[in-house]
Amino acid sequence: MIKRIAVIVIIAVITFGMVFLIFRTPDSDMTDKQAAKQPRKASPAAENKQVPELGVNDMTLDEKIGQMIFSGVNGTEMTAETKEIIDTYHVGGIILFGDNIESKKQTVSFLNDMKAVNADNPFPLLLGVDEEGGSVTRMPDAVKSLPTSRSIGKLNDPDTAFKAGTILGEQMQALGFNLDFAPVLDINSNPDNPVIGDRSFGSNPEVVSRMGIQTMKGIQSEGIISVIKHFPGHGDTGVDSHLELPKVDKSRKKLSEMELVPFKKAISKGADVSMIAHILLPQIDTKHPASMSKKVITGILREDLGFDGVVITDDLTMEAITNHYNVADAAVQTVKAGGDLLLVAHDPDLVAAVFNKLKAAVENGEISEERINESVERITRLKAKYNLSNEKTSVPNVQSINDKVEDILQKVSW
Repeated sequence: MIKRIAVIVIIAVITFGMVFLIFRTPDSDMTDKQAAKQPRKASPAAENKQVPELGVNDMTLDEKIGQMIFSGVNGTEMTAETKEIIDTYHVGGIILFGDNIESKKQTVSFLNDMKAVNADNPFPLLLGVDEEGGSVTRMPDAVKSLPTSRSIGKLNDPDTAFKAGTILGEQMQALGFNLDFAPVLDINSNPDNPVIGDRSFGSNPEVVSRMGIQTMKGIQSEGIISVIKHFPGHGDTGVDSHLELPKVDKSRKKLSEMELVPFKKAISKGADVSMIAHILLPQIDTKHPASMSKKVITGILREDLGFDGVVITDDLTMEAITNHYNVADAAVQTVKAGGDLLLVAHDPDLVAAVFNKLKAAVENGEISEERINESVERITRLKAKYNLSNEKTSVPNVQSINDKVEDILQKVSW
């Protein structure tokens, strides 16, 4: 009997050791230290507590459509307008820009007020910001910003890129955001590009892939949603899509050899959200820009690259869209093409127009409710995965985060 017990104990110890080694084995692209900081996955019980496992059939059409809108807001504090966007239109997310952010305390308070207004909604808000470092930074003065992605790309050090990502994640957590529109996976292959430049990790697709993926993983490791952008690649453009619609006159084959490389690799490494650029690819779709193109969103991104995460448009109020399309019409076309989240970043008045147009399209049969359900399921699944909640954030002491930023700044200045 004693021998049998001893044998059972030995087998149990060996089995436990094998399981431990299996689950400890790091991703081949990461160090052991990095592997230990994978995205914080809440237990199913915790997820259910924060984001309920409601089926789309438990939601009204208004609630579903609201989840598909990612809105900008005016001002630096809660207003009747912002309250209406949250309460009446049930928006799925809100983005802040530099003119919405004044200080640590104000930013935390503003986001906390949004959470409070949304408290009766079973689905917490996505609260996002463009924080890349370098010239694209929205942090209040008390929070130091990271250097440019180009400077990190020049180091070509995965550990530094991962650390930069964790810093971005910590900054988001500290202020109460849960989503960062970063990293940029565009390859800066056109020296005349007026909008990407040093926002890119470089002109080499392998370096951009390696640095971008590690930054993405760093953000995710802090429990923050990372948005890779700008699919299918905004690097080889000579026009700023904030001002006009750029064209990339390349075949599918040429795109796969350059622009698509970082996105394909990031998808294989767990990208959750991809932003679609407002660029026209005449050899792929002569009629619609990528952000409205079924051939790009469904054909290339979903079917060819196997991406089943959330697809968000670049800002529909950019002149690449407004110079050529009605914003609400563009939003409807995006949904037809396979997009999930509609970013209406700089004109909150347009939220109602997009909401009403999309609802009418469903009611008149232009878009099926099943198509809406697909997007809403992706969005609510993302919220559950990252265990989003309406819990308020305290005003942070950011000194330790600033010290880490300073370490990166010292590295890139060598």
